[in-house]
Amino acid sequence: MRRILTFLFVMSMVLSPINIWAAPPEFSGGVNNEYEYEEVVFISGEPVRLKGEIKVSERVKDTEASISYSFKLENKDKKAKLDRKVTVNTLLDKRDDKGQTIAQSSISKYSEKIQIGADKYELEDFQFSKSNVIDNRPASDFYNGNMQGRKYYKVNKDQGEVIVDISGQDVGYKNFWGNSETQIINYSIRNIKENDSKGSWEGHVKASVSDSTTKVLKYSDNEANFSSFNGGHMRITNQQMVSRYEYDLPEIDNGKVDDDKRDKGNIKMNKEMVPKVERLIVPKFRDLGGHWAQSYIEKLYSLDVFDENGEFFSPDLPMNRMEFTKAMIKSCDIRSYIEEPKKKRSRKAPPEEPVFQDLDTKDDNYKYVKSGYDKGIIHGENNKFNPDRNLTRAQAITIMVRALGFENKAPTPGYYTSFSDDREIPYWAKDSIYMAKEIGLIQGDKYNKINPNKIMSRAEASAMLVRFLEFLERDLQRDYRENIIYFN
Repeated sequence: MRRILTFLFVMSMVLSPINIWAAPPEFSGGVNNEYEYEEVVFISGEPVRLKGEIKVSERVKDTEASISYSFKLENKDKKAKLDRKVTVNTLLDKRDDKGQTIAQSSISKYSEKIQIGADKYELEDFQFSKSNVIDNRPASDFYNGNMQGRKYYKVNKDQGEVIVDISGQDVGYKNFWGNSETQIINYSIRNIKENDSKGSWEGHVKASVSDSTTKVLKYSDNEANFSSFNGGHMRITNQQMVSRYEYDLPEIDNGKVDDDKRDKGNIKMNKEMVPKVERLIVPKFRDLGGHWAQSYIEKLYSLDVFDENGEFFSPDLPMNRMEFTKAMIKSCDIRSYIEEPKKKRSRKAPPEEPVFQDLDTKDDNYKYVKSGYDKGIIHGENNKFNPDRNLTRAQAITIMVRALGFENKAPTPGYYTSFSDDREIPYWAKDSIYMAKEIGLIQGDKYNKINPNKIMSRAEASAMLVRFLEFLERDLQRDYRENIIYFN
């Protein structure tokens, strides 16, 4: 009978605002799905795969969190068992003035007993420190951290000791369309046997593990002939964990260590969750049949990025700045401001000042501009937003790259982009256009022009928004998982 895996997907470092995110459990390189957890231990000098259950619980406050893990694992063939309990505490230093958070993690409780054959390993001490920096400004929260630790085991109470030095780092991101955390952890293992120097040995293990959640859109045809609609989109959420262990251990035969030979190899593991399926609203615009942008527009409407209530979308009309800003904020699901309950104002309190003088705080769409402004995505000109002004390609690209937080990754000013109409790019858009080309968000036309000052139609803006969402769906995960684990 399968053991049931009880779990909550939690971060080993908790971000602000605190959420439950996909992240590898603890710091052992293991993977899990709804039913089973699996990891490899090397403490005996050979790789031993263990399977079983993991339970995870958390306690969360405003600036701190405590996450507790409990593992019960075994390998009957190797006569091996593992019983581990660990609590990770994280303190958050929120720097709202910088748009960043520092997360400092440590171990408050840790117990571990491992039995492999006739040998028993019991953890006597564990020192651990982990620190992450999180950039909260973009539409995606990006983070990076480092860890150091040391575990000290007694072998069969008085027959020796094992010291495991731990070092590594993690990188990750989180947005509405997905999240991924990848850990690269190095273990240096020293097995020291009392009164038996020939039986002592050293080994090295590198664990690369990634936990990723992605949301993708798929179209599903309606198989019924007599129906009011032909089909519609569904959003599928997938969660997958992949792990790879690379090890360099001594050759051990019947308990004897051969100093002249090494056992080297790698072990890969993979577990997936059952996908979650959500059907979306079916669009019914009458002026999209056969239009080149039909699929883009219908996708965005299904996702509530567009909320037009009429029968016509008017794809070839210009899109204005307010329409695009609203679509961007909704597609990124930036709701920190939008979903905040409105605070009761004192009668004596002055009315809220708008972020731009040509906007009314009572306008239904004001909250989208306010959210974009707070995130640094939306800028104005002379304290005006010009909501009804037609949108240019340069403006759209700039908003997208700012939403990703990538504009500061452009070279030092004075460079040229690769587009043949580089001279026509406004100075305020150059960094964003350069980065959009670098990450594959845009490309030039057949003349290698970017046409930065061209007014965008609603159809063209829709196509650009869908490419932006595809970047959030697929490209980020590829960079944070495949490019690290398989090419590191």
